[in-house]
Amino acid sequence: MNISKNDTALDHTMEGLRRGDFSRLDSLFQSKGGSRPQIIEWVEQGCFLGHDQELAEALTCACFNGRTEVAEYLLNRGIAASGGVGTGLDAIHWAVNRGQLDAVRLLIRHKVQLESRSMYGGTALGTAVWSAINEPRTAHLIIIEELLAAGARVQESGYPTERDDIDTLLKRYGAT
Repeated sequence: MNISKNDTALDHTMEGLRRGDFSRLDSLFQSKGGSRPQIIEWVEQGCFLGHDQELAEALTCACFNGRTEVAEYLLNRGIAASGGVGTGLDAIHWAVNRGQLDAVRLLIRHKVQLESRSMYGGTALGTAVWSAINEPRTAHLIIIEELLAAGARVQESGYPTERDDIDTLLKRYGAT
């Protein structure tokens, strides 16, 4: 890319991160042909200096899209595991909502706050349960169990859910 095209792409990326346009930005978080993801290149070039909000949203975007290479890169550079909240949901909320099991596991390893609240008032576990019922993805039950095993408060699950598979799992962790 030439400089002016790169600057324009970076400006559009910054705006997209602020707006939470995470699906559109996914290609910037992917490795291509053995090269590192564009977003990592920009971070290393210093393009995010003074753009802490956008950098936090980049972590959320990486978790939303299941791009754990980028998420781990950002976490290892000090971006808080709670990620950006410009969309009303932080990194863990989006990862559980989208059924991104590897991203959830990564955030748990980095000690994400499991009881942080989304703009809807739900915790990571509450979001996972809601998502499993309303926007089901293959990994949701596993995610719910891993959140519970990591210490998420079962009281935040919305038990009973009227879904036998979810309620059985929640009962194993003390839901009453």
